[in-house]
Amino acid sequence: MEYNLADLFESVVDVVPDREALVYIDHPGTGAERRLTYAELDAAANRVAHHLIDAGLRPGEHLGLHLYNGIEYLQTVFGCLKARIVPVNVNYRYVEDELIYLYRDADLVALVFDAEFDGRVAAALPQCPKLRHLVRVGGAGRGIPGAVPFTEAEAAGSPERGFPTRSGDDQFIIYTGGTTGMPKGVMWRQEDLFFSGLGGGAPTGEPVKRPEELAERVAAGGSGITFFPTPPLMHGTSTLTSLIGFNFGQRVVIHRKFVPEEVLRTIEKERVTSMSLVGDAMLRPLIDALAGPLKGTDCSSVFSVSSSGAIMSETVRRQFQDLLPNAMLLNNYGSSESGFNGTATNDSGAGQSFRIRVNSRTQVVDPATHEPVAVGEVGRVAQCGHVPLGYYNDPGKTAETFFEKDGRRWVLLGDMATVDEEGVVTVLGRGSQCINTGGEKVYPEEVEQALKSHPDVYDALVAGVPDAQWGNHVAAVVQLRAGAPRPSLDDVQTFCRTHLAGYKIPRQLVITDAIRRSPSGKADYRWAKEVAVAADQ
Repeated sequence: MEYNLADLFESVVDVVPDREALVYIDHPGTGAERRLTYAELDAAANRVAHHLIDAGLRPGEHLGLHLYNGIEYLQTVFGCLKARIVPVNVNYRYVEDELIYLYRDADLVALVFDAEFDGRVAAALPQCPKLRHLVRVGGAGRGIPGAVPFTEAEAAGSPERGFPTRSGDDQFIIYTGGTTGMPKGVMWRQEDLFFSGLGGGAPTGEPVKRPEELAERVAAGGSGITFFPTPPLMHGTSTLTSLIGFNFGQRVVIHRKFVPEEVLRTIEKERVTSMSLVGDAMLRPLIDALAGPLKGTDCSSVFSVSSSGAIMSETVRRQFQDLLPNAMLLNNYGSSESGFNGTATNDSGAGQSFRIRVNSRTQVVDPATHEPVAVGEVGRVAQCGHVPLGYYNDPGKTAETFFEKDGRRWVLLGDMATVDEEGVVTVLGRGSQCINTGGEKVYPEEVEQALKSHPDVYDALVAGVPDAQWGNHVAAVVQLRAGAPRPSLDDVQTFCRTHLAGYKIPRQLVITDAIRRSPSGKADYRWAKEVAVAADQ
């Protein structure tokens, strides 16, 4: 047995086969739900794996998951892993041109997709000649000619295992990005992903030292933890959160889509203990619902709420803590390229940037020499050890991002940062989003933190707009709270001066009905810049 994700999952199944593994709640309000034990989830994944093998898919070939959240998503992920087929996440918001790019860039030979996406998939297919096998989830009839209904594929596959020997070298690809460029496929060896993305079987404790130890820990421990990843599974953080839950032999709850009121009802009904989300864009609506129409909902079972991909601002954390004082709020720092790097300190907030205590494999380095920077100097965050192999089909970007030093492989992340005498890293922001205004560097994330601490601001994004005098100026795109008075630029500048240096103060204010973010809550900076530039004309 190796550190292979399918092997590890099966080892957990074998010690707790009758324990509830997965709870799926369909469209909010319908009451439709499905529950699978570990043995049932294992058998369901086996069926998918055997169907794919019978359909001619070979180890190492790539299958796309173009799906909303559902049992079929995780069932197919495990089915791929069992059959040594590489699962590839597909952003379901992509339109035809973006899908053609991803299907082709990822060399997909198979696709499992929701019937709701029939039109987009059908439009992309003629441009994707390698895509030879389609499985369609839901919907009446077959839809696209040649697409196999998921129920038929499932019924045709054997529920038994009987698969060839697997390896820790088997791959798992996570497509990331698209807000500042075309998406990139991060290639992980499964052993590396297990230790960097899944914490080695114990994200908050001692990683396992042998593959067999994972099942031994599950057998020795009990149940009682319910993981609730609320973002879409198509984003790596949610799928990895689910896999962490299964590594613990605990229960995972998923919703088809994020609806704040239904999330709170599920927390009460299922006694959720650990919830993950993405920043203020998801936490704010939960606060509004819990303080308003769902006031009194029993969420006392929650002991941790973690955010990855976007930070929970100081103001929003405080509001949530007032409602659930016993819940621990964790701003986790990581990426598709590095897995988990660390957790923010409690003093991270408006005017304090994002301060994290990193793990021993993380450093702030000079991007040119790859040597650690001196205390207080700006560099880029880098991580060594269990890191990805590179970007699929992109040797140029791989060479820019991954390097060898002292006999170890490193990944150079996009975040600029400093480090202090105690080793605490202050993440300034993405280098690609940095605004150069009058020779000074401004990181949007820091300005956004200050803006979101304003009592009338619901959400905000910051972008640089070309400026004849300053090169670029800082522009704030702001969504106000319902019923809040419309502030002037002077009002916002006066408020921000209590948190930010003068050169960081927004010189332009754009009020918008809603901030555009990805389904998981990640910022869409291209949109923010377009809005700000258009308003400046």
